[in-house]
Amino acid sequence: MKIRLNGESVESQAPTVAQLLEERQISPVGIAVAVNESVVRRVHHATHTLNEGDRVEIIRAVQGG
Repeated sequence: MKIRLNGESVESQAPTVAQLLEERQISPVGIAVAVNESVVRRVHHATHTLNEGDRVEIIRAVQGG
């Protein structure tokens, strides 16, 4: 299916947020995920299903000073 990932159109076979992270080799630690502008809590990554055309944003926490 086609989704928008961080603003780019991509093909994905992942049916859930957790599987999308695995497919893209992204660790779930230290990130925030939003689907269609709604935050998906980490405890829901495995059950939140993705659909054709969804807009997924993955934001990584960065420390600095």
